[in-house]
Amino acid sequence: MTQEQFYYFCYVWIGVGVIAFLGLQFKDAPYGKFTTSKWGPTMSNRWGWVIMEAFVLVVLYYFILTSSKKLSAVDWTIVSLFTAHYINRSFIYPFRTRTKGKQIPVSIVGMALFHNLANGFLIGYYLSHFSSYTNDWFTSWQFIVGITLFVIGMFTNIYSDTVLIRLRKNPTDGYKIPFGRPFNLISAPNLGGELLEWIGFAILCWNLPAFCFAFFTFCNLFPRALANHKWYKQTFADYPKERKAVIPFIC
Repeated sequence: MTQEQFYYFCYVWIGVGVIAFLGLQFKDAPYGKFTTSKWGPTMSNRWGWVIMEAFVLVVLYYFILTSSKKLSAVDWTIVSLFTAHYINRSFIYPFRTRTKGKQIPVSIVGMALFHNLANGFLIGYYLSHFSSYTNDWFTSWQFIVGITLFVIGMFTNIYSDTVLIRLRKNPTDGYKIPFGRPFNLISAPNLGGELLEWIGFAILCWNLPAFCFAFFTFCNLFPRALANHKWYKQTFADYPKERKAVIPFIC
């Protein structure tokens, strides 16, 4: 595949992200608090997360490890950051949750799996065929700003997940209003943190496939955050009115 053909795939993927964003304005993705059996057969929520998240690493490392191109230190740093996120999402987060018995539609697992396979291809193929980073990139403003945002976003995501997990002392417990920073500012800091991660990732990589990844993540998670915020306000009469959905003080 030439670089021109690869970029064509990137543009198509951006278009798919736009379609997903528009679709999510009318229908909430049916997992988590929006789970419904109307989307067909369901499976264990925990193992659904493992399946739909873990294979992105398989695709990434397939291209990295079978490539004849020698990866630079910057390439390997990018791979390490990507890997750290997905090890948490695939093998740590699902087993921290207290959602025993909770289900997720198999169709949603399949769509998320396809999404992650495409993203693994984008990053893995670019790094293994087209990237040309030198060690000078470590001191560029893009890398410094990007990795700072990535680390802050990942910390916010994991910390917020921890707060939400602790609210559910038993698998049968219902939803409760989370409090404390950063929940005092926004309803979905777990999603906001992940968005910040991938914005930082796109900046530190400074290439089209990383932008595609961040853009598609925004198309999925931003509507999700708005839907969560709306659900909290409709479900809890005493929900804090000053909170925004995902961007502090804005929306």
